[in-house]
Amino acid sequence: MTVALVCTALLGLLVFGLGLGVSMVRGSTQTNYGFTPDPTDRLYKMVRAHGNATEYAPMMAILMLTIAAHQPAIWMLWVFGIATAARYLHAAGMVLAPSLDEVYPLRFVGALLTYLSGLALVWALVRVL
Repeated sequence: MTVALVCTALLGLLVFGLGLGVSMVRGSTQTNYGFTPDPTDRLYKMVRAHGNATEYAPMMAILMLTIAAHQPAIWMLWVFGIATAARYLHAAGMVLAPSLDEVYPLRFVGALLTYLSGLALVWALVRVL
């Protein structure tokens, strides 16, 4: 259960950290609401990174905590860590990419690992229930 709790805390930190980042960029650009839908714009990239994290992090946290409550195999604990790292890689790839219109390695690897680890989490949940 400890690994799931740590991963859940890290996912929460990611969501709130990205939210703080959006607020800071809004403050520095004096943009109270909305954003320019320009894939190279810093605020746009931050908003999209935060939005994407909020789409995946809660479900991953629920899956991890539910699976952890059923004494998962050791390899599943590794999946928890990979899923969490994947979300951080994806967020970094969104924020650091020169443009969201282009494939950026961190974003690509983060997305791929998110899908693979997400499928493994869903599979594990089905197996324990």
